This record gives sequence, structure tokens and C-alpha cells, in this order.
Amino acid sequence: MPADDPAPVTTYTPPADFKTRPDLLGRFGMVGSTHWLASASAQAVLERGGNAFDAAVAGGFVLHVVEPHLNGPGGDLVGIFAPVGGEATVLMGQGPAPAGASVEHMRGEGLELVPGAGALAAAVPGAVEAWLMLLRDHGTWELADVLAYAADYARNGHPILGRAVSTIAAVADLFRDHWPTSAAHWLPDGELPEPDSMVRNEAYADVLDRLVAAGDGAATREDRIDAARAAWGSGFVAEAVERFVRTPHRHASGTDHAGVITLADMAGFSAAYEAPVTTEFRGHTIAKAGAWTQGPVLLQTLNLLEPLADALLDPCTEAGAHTILEASKLAFADRDAHYGDGADPETIQTLLSQEYAATRRPLIADVASREVRPGLGAVTFPPLRESYDPAAAASGVGEPTVSRDGESRGDTCHIDVADRWGNMIAVTPSGGWLQSSPTIPELGFCLGTRLQMTWLEPGLPSTLRPGRRPRTTLTPTLVLRDGRPVAAVGSPGGDQQDQWQLLYLLRTIVGGYTPQQAIDAPALHSTSFPGSFWPRTWTPAGAVLEDRVGADVVDGLRRRGHAVELSGDWSLGRLSAVTRDPETGTLSAAANPRGAQGYAVGR
Repeated sequence: MPADDPAPVTTYTPPADFKTRPDLLGRFGMVGSTHWLASASAQAVLERGGNAFDAAVAGGFVLHVVEPHLNGPGGDLVGIFAPVGGEATVLMGQGPAPAGASVEHMRGEGLELVPGAGALAAAVPGAVEAWLMLLRDHGTWELADVLAYAADYARNGHPILGRAVSTIAAVADLFRDHWPTSAAHWLPDGELPEPDSMVRNEAYADVLDRLVAAGDGAATREDRIDAARAAWGSGFVAEAVERFVRTPHRHASGTDHAGVITLADMAGFSAAYEAPVTTEFRGHTIAKAGAWTQGPVLLQTLNLLEPLADALLDPCTEAGAHTILEASKLAFADRDAHYGDGADPETIQTLLSQEYAATRRPLIADVASREVRPGLGAVTFPPLRESYDPAAAASGVGEPTVSRDGESRGDTCHIDVADRWGNMIAVTPSGGWLQSSPTIPELGFCLGTRLQMTWLEPGLPSTLRPGRRPRTTLTPTLVLRDGRPVAAVGSPGGDQQDQWQLLYLLRTIVGGYTPQQAIDAPALHSTSFPGSFWPRTWTPAGAVLEDRVGADVVDGLRRRGHAVELSGDWSLGRLSAVTRDPETGTLSAAANPRGAQGYAVGR
């Protein structure tokens, strides 16, 4: 850091005396998630002898039902887990672009950006396939027992969240005027449901029952699950998807288009297991999914920060917040220049090296950069737009509010589970939220819009290509010490996911916070790079802070040139986490208080 920086404090800001929730401690099993019913269902599985993977799958399917404005069966997921005695492994549940989804097709439809509301932006759904594969290979329960929780909530009712009602209200006119199947499902008798009233999704309950029935007569548990996978990917679900999207419907562009996804696209997709990418930070191994996600951004940022003084890794000080924001901007610039499905492995290896971090660290100056500065001589970069007029060109779905055309934020869920045997998993499901495209009536859900994260400009690692996965923002984290998992953590939040998880890691590893203290603490993030969601704009030197960070920090950042936006006291960060002490077997869990919806349970 420059010599004229204020002298850093010698101690890390201590955590607040008050915690919104206790740090749960126990030895049996722990769950943290973004919805209390998912956490309760997963814990119920643990109580009945299921392992962490049985519990995570049960909770994941419940999330489809109870947080339909944040994820759905037509969406996708990324997970990372470590079975007891095994290696850290990535669960890849991100489907690729359909064969008919090309730059040429989108341009031929008169589009400049991939629209984010409407089936034309749908990648092949990956979430259900990934959950089922995980259950087959690492779970112990029968499919019928795992799905019973979600099927019950779908058929017999669950209390609809006020935020889900607000989402429906924001797109009610779109539903009434252009998406009649969504209106029929979400606006019964033409009216909004009341917050906390019981709502049902009997069509999806029927889908779950048919997936279970597909395995009738199969010889083994694994065969029964594979029969359900076939019914999903090449059977009645895929048939209904292809049939429905052939009819043109309104997209966020304000124009009507047919989707291009087919049964063949769905039948050709399989979830997969992949090796994670990792870095070492202060005696811990941090494991993430590869560069088809934004996950390596967190590793690059940690590499930049690792040798710096503890005080410069403290988000609650001016110098620390500035350093964290500037390091994040450098890593995100590399994301947009170099990450994508099929990214050059040698390039990614270089980006994650300590030698590369050492060449980039001097770029962190005493004032905020207003530039996007990728490394390695990047010659192509996405368009840099500070504003975008959807009336003048094609628009899409964004993050984090919901507008009348389906533009949406807060579109993600998360679940973490640790069990008494030492299994640990973190999964971030997303996409297919109720406002992304019209409801397929016989299935009770809609398709996702992950292709909005691809570019129609040529030559970029994240340019739209048939058969390639969009570079997703879904990015859970596994932390290991001496090769053994000690924490699983994740968050909704799009481009903010890795930035908010970074704060958690700094506060727990460097600052000594407990998980709940770290989750409760004030959050911040940068917006000084092209967003992954429509309108894909950026704010030079943009920084968003919770007001609780304090006036001194805010004023100091502004003096350094940051374009600070204050978001409220409790507005940023939606993390949950589970931990395990490998020496004692003690487990813990923590969850986000913001929104009064996330919950941790365990004993």
C-alpha cells in the first residue's frame, strides 16, 4: 500500500456484542439455508438417519416450492461437497445453451442482449438432474422419502412469503396481458395471494409423484433414481417443455419469441462431478468451482490480500474496505476477460498463481480506480455501458428488483448441511424463478434465463455458444484445513456472492469472528465492473455499503474516490454456513437475519 495511507490500526475491529441469532453448536447435524422450511426438512432427514446428502436434496426440492420467486425446478445449481474421508468435489448442475441458441439466432430475432424474461434465454435445466445424481451416488434414502417433504408442501400448501407476493405483484400485468398460464397459477381468481396464506402447486406435486413412479419395479435404489432422471430428461418433463416453448410469447425485449430448447437438448445433458480449483489462505484451503463460474474470483482476491497486514483485511475500517474493494475489482476484471466454459486451463492456472497476484497487487493504490483493468494482455472485453435504455434496444432480466417486464433480483437460494459422520455440502440453486418465463401448466414451473449471462459480441470467453454453459454467478465455497473440511458457506446475490463470502472468510479466518458474528457484520461490495444481469452496466468506482459500516468509513471511501451508494442498515449479504471442528467433531451453523427468512437448525 502507498506510504501516504493513514497508519493502519493494530487490531482487527472486534465483532458486535449483539448477535441476531445464536451460533448453533452440537455434534449430531447442522443445516443452514435461506428458508426455514428447507432447513427444517433437511434437519428432519438427519434426525431420521439420513446423511448430509439426503438432507441437502430434500431441502433443495423444498426450496423449489417455498421460494418460487428465487429458484425453481427449471433452473440450475452449483454445489461443492466433501464426503467423509473423500476429496472436495464440485457438483455441476449448470445446463448448457440449447443447440438452437446462437448469436446468429438472437441477432436474427432483432436482439442486442439475450433477453432475461422469456424462454429464449433458457439454458438446459440442470438443478433436478444434479440433485438426483447426488442422491443416487452419495445419499442413502429412497427417492420417494426424500421428495415427500416438497411433495407435501406443493400438494397441501405452504405459507407464501410476503416477498414472493411482492414479486407477483410487480409482474401481475405481464401475467394478465401476456403470460396467461402464469396468471392462472399465481393470480387465482385474478387476485394476488395474501402474504402468509397457504398456496399450493398441485401440478408440481404431480410431477414429483410421477418421477417416483417412474422407478416402480426397478431392482435397486440407484435404478429407481435413474428412472426418475430419464423421466425428467427424456420423458414426460422434456416433452412438455419442448411442446410449450414452441408458442411465441412476450420476452423482456417487449417482443414475442418462441423458445428453442428441445427434448434432445434435455436428453443430452447430464450433471457431473468436477475437481475444484483452490488456493491457500492463512493456513486454509479455499475450494471453488472452476472458471465456468465466477468462483475463481474469490480465490484471486484472496491471493491479492493474503500477505497484507490484518488491518487492511478489515471491512469495518476505511483502509480495509478500500483495499478489499480495489482487490475485488482487479479479480472481476479478469473474470470478464478470461472466464467462461472452455476457458484456457493454462490461463486460469496463471490467474490463480501467487506470482500473478504479486504482479497485480501494486495496482491497489490509495485512491479508487475508475478503470477496468484485466491482466495477461487481454485484448477482448465486454461492452462497458454506464447506462442502457431498454426502450431503444433489447432488454432482459436483471438483479435485484422486479419490474413489470420480469426484471428481477434476489434470484437465488442456498443450503449448507453437515452431519455427524463428517460429510459436508454447500449448494446454491437458482434460476427458473416464477417471473423468468411463462408457467408450463402441466408441470407447475417455468424455465430459467441463465443465458442472459452470455454476450452476443464475438470473441469473448462468455460469448453465447450452443452446447456451452453460461458463466454462472452461482458459487458456494468449501473451506478445508489439513485436507479436512471445516466450513461450507454460500449466499444468493449474483455478482455479490463471492464478495460477500470474501467478507465472511476474512472475518472468520483473520478476525476470529464466529460464523454468526461474521454473517451479522456490516457488508459491502463493488459494482465497478460489467454486471452479469441485464442491463449489464457498470458504475466506475462504484461501491455499495450498508449504512452500519459507519460515517467515518463512508466519508473516507468517498475522499478516496469511491462512488459510494448506501443501501440501508440490514440490506447486503444473505449468507448461511455450517462448520465442523475435525479434532472434536463439534458442528455449528449460522444463517442470515436479513429478510427474516433464512434459518439455521441443528443439535
